[in-house]
Amino acid sequence: MINVTIWNENVHEQDTGKIGDIMRGIYPDGIHGYLKNALAADDLFIRTATLDMPEQGLPDDVLNTTDVLLWWGHAAHAKVDDALVDRIQERVRGGMGLIVLHSGHMSKIFRRMMGTSCCLLWREVAEKERVWCIDPSHPIAKGIPSSFVIPHTEMYGERFDIPQDGHIVFMSWYEGGNVFRSGVAFQRDMGKIFYFAPGHETFPIYHEEYVQKIIANAIRWAAPVCEIATRKCLHEVDSTEKVYSENPLANIDTSSLHKAVE
Repeated sequence: MINVTIWNENVHEQDTGKIGDIMRGIYPDGIHGYLKNALAADDLFIRTATLDMPEQGLPDDVLNTTDVLLWWGHAAHAKVDDALVDRIQERVRGGMGLIVLHSGHMSKIFRRMMGTSCCLLWREVAEKERVWCIDPSHPIAKGIPSSFVIPHTEMYGERFDIPQDGHIVFMSWYEGGNVFRSGVAFQRDMGKIFYFAPGHETFPIYHEEYVQKIIANAIRWAAPVCEIATRKCLHEVDSTEKVYSENPLANIDTSSLHKAVE
C-alpha cells in the first residue's frame, strides 16, 4: 500500500467572486478532493491536506507517514512556512516521492529541490495543448499514447529554468506556437520528483483521462523502494577491505577536524 497525501493551498476554491464560482463548478470538493476520488485505487491510501489546516496540513504524523506527496499551489507560495519546507526536503532526501503539479513550479519546495528559479513563460487565453510522449519506455508513460490533446489550457513556455539533469518524459506544444518540457523526472538523493505542467485551475484538465493516468503512474514510480530515513553523513570506522597503506597521521588525534565550529 502506498500512502499518498495530496496537498493543495485551497485558495482559489474559496474565492467569493467569479473565479471561485468557476473553480467550484469544476472541482466542488477542491482540486485535492477531486484528485483523491479520481486516483482512488486498491494499492493507494490517499488523504488530503490544505494550507488552512493546522500546521498547514502536514504535521509530523501526516508527513512522516507519507510515501508520495502531491503538491498544488499557485497564489500562496509565500505563506508556506520555511520550517515545513525544511521538513519536506529532508523527507524527500530520505526517499519520499514528490509530484509537483502545474503552478507548483514556483513553490518553495520545488525551487528548493531544483536549486534554480524555475521561472517560465505563461499566457492564459484558453488555447489548445498537445502533450507529446517523449519517452514511451518510462514507467510514467505506461498506457499513454504518443500524443493527446487538452482542449483548453494555460500556456507554459520555454525557457523553463530547471536543472539539466531532468529526464524529459512529456513535451507540450501550444496553439500559440510555444513548446514546453511539461513532464520532467528528477532524482534527489533517495527521493524521486516529477513535475507535471497540465492543471490550470479554471479548466477541467484533471478530468482528462490521460492526465489522471500520468499522475497515477507518477505516484507508483515515485513511491519509495526502501524505508524512508533521514539522510546524513555516516562515519564508517571499519572498512570493507583491509587498508594496507600507512597512515602518516596515525599518532595524531584528528577528530577535531570533523566537529562544527561553535
